[in-house]
Amino acid sequence: MLSYETEMSETVLVYVTASNSDEAKMIAETIVSERLAACANILGDVSSIFSWNGNIQNEQETAVFLKTTVTQIPALSKRICELHSYDQPCVIALPIIGGSRDFLDWIKSETTNN
Repeated sequence: MLSYETEMSETVLVYVTASNSDEAKMIAETIVSERLAACANILGDVSSIFSWNGNIQNEQETAVFLKTTVTQIPALSKRICELHSYDQPCVIALPIIGGSRDFLDWIKSETTNN
């Protein structure tokens, strides 16, 4: 039977943008293999419009979602910054407020004892 969690969980979704799909794949594989995240979804190309050094930029990037726990955020963020080609990569954590209990438990089990 599927159990659905509706309270704030210990798990988070971390959104990252990379310069291209190769960089996104390298970051995702490293983060998952180091157990800083249980899973990575590489969503593909996105158009990003942002201000950088006083200029409006319009760039193609690759979006990545990582599933992890709150306790992994500092180490995961640090590792992404080490691997990333940008000076200030986008690494933001979004709370997961519900989901399959089994899936949320799996995220926790995959990111502990690393």
